[in-house]
Amino acid sequence: MYVVTGATGNVGRTLVRMLTEARLPVTAVARHITGADVPPGVRAVAADLAEPAGLGAAFEGGDALFLLVAGEDPHGILDAAKTAGIRKVVLLSSQGVATRPEAYRHPGRFEAAVRESGLDWTVLRSGGLDTNAFAWAESVRTRRTAAAPFGEVGLPFVDPDDVAAVAVAALRQDAHLGATYTLTGPTATTPRERAAAIATALGEPVRFVEQTREEAHELMARFMPLPVVEGTLAILGEPTEDERRVSPDVERVLDREPGSFAAWAERNVAAFR
Repeated sequence: MYVVTGATGNVGRTLVRMLTEARLPVTAVARHITGADVPPGVRAVAADLAEPAGLGAAFEGGDALFLLVAGEDPHGILDAAKTAGIRKVVLLSSQGVATRPEAYRHPGRFEAAVRESGLDWTVLRSGGLDTNAFAWAESVRTRRTAAAPFGEVGLPFVDPDDVAAVAVAALRQDAHLGATYTLTGPTATTPRERAAAIATALGEPVRFVEQTREEAHELMARFMPLPVVEGTLAILGEPTEDERRVSPDVERVLDREPGSFAAWAERNVAAFR
């Protein structure tokens, strides 16, 4: 049994679908999940990673666990997993653990706990996700406008479906045990270029508006902890060479090039219509 936490999220939902299409047994876990949120035959369990004591039912019968960074007690989560009989964990972490360790101490704690757990493990360090562009969905739909800071700074954002595909491989294949993979897209794109790719997918112009750092900080602080806001803005505005670099790991694991942002935009254009 494969247990997928964050099963209604950008990566988790696709991961559940991929495992189900491979005819593998899946338990899908999220805080407010119901059977209507998952494919037929998938066991849906509502549970909160912030409350490890209540994870027993979610992990019951599991062999391998896809784990998000959530809550404040990674050791408690992993203890619950071991008690339930889980033997392998694949952690979705962040590239920032390597490049901005002070700002990304929270996922760093999860990585350390996974490595010390005694379980088989693989760590996936994701770069920025293409689905971050969903933040533009309302403004593109209503005003054909996309706003972001640092309009000319390029980063190799990654398609969440590629992250999910790597997670499938790590969950199913022992060849990935003990590996830490950095997951990026095939090329760096700027916010202005990503807005243009959405415009191309729509077949209509989308106006790009460059925010100031202060404007972006104010908006992000409404839903992100301040240290994460600062770390994110540092990556977006002043990325290191490692943060700009295209990683070979998606292609190495999947034996194909990662998907482009333009392809992601075409596939998800309905969100911007």
